[in-house]
Amino acid sequence: MGAIVPDLPIFIFYFVAKFMHKLPEREIWSQAYYQPFWQNIVSLFHSFPMALIALIICLCFKWQLGAIACASILLHCLFDLPLHNYDAHRHFFPFSSYRFISPVSYWDPQHYGKVAAFAELTLVLLVTPMVFQLLRSWPTKGLLIILDLVSIIFYCRFYLFSSLSLGDS
Repeated sequence: MGAIVPDLPIFIFYFVAKFMHKLPEREIWSQAYYQPFWQNIVSLFHSFPMALIALIICLCFKWQLGAIACASILLHCLFDLPLHNYDAHRHFFPFSSYRFISPVSYWDPQHYGKVAAFAELTLVLLVTPMVFQLLRSWPTKGLLIILDLVSIIFYCRFYLFSSLSLGDS
C-alpha cells in the first residue's frame, strides 16, 4: 500500500479545499493546488531523494515493511514521470525544482489521458489478484477491493460519463 503514499497529500489537499473551504473544482485544480505550500508538500512526498534516504534508513535498521513501503513509493514516482504533463511533480525536491514535462498525462484527454487512464486501470485490475493472494488479513484485502472500486468509479465518472457532468459541483 506504500504506492499510494505519494498521493496522500493530494487527497488531503482536495478534502480541505473542497469540503472545508468549499472551493469549486476549477479553482481547486487551477489555483489552490499550485500554491507553494501544497506544491512543496506534494513534492516532498514525490521526491526520489527523500524516498531513497528513507529506504536506506529502513535497510540500516532492518525494517523490512518500511523498506517495502519506500520501494513502493519509488516505483510510484518512477511511473509518475511519464504520466504527468503540465502538472508534473518536482521529483528531485528539495535539491532541484526540475519538472519532467511528459507529452502524456494520466488524466488529461488533451495529452492522451483517456488511453493512459485506461492502461493504468487495466494494470491495477490485472495485478489485483496477485496482490490479493499476498495479503494476509481481510481488512487489507478489503482495502484493496475498495481501492479498485474507487479506481473504477473515478475512471467511469471522468472518462465514460463526463458528458453527464453537472458542472462544478
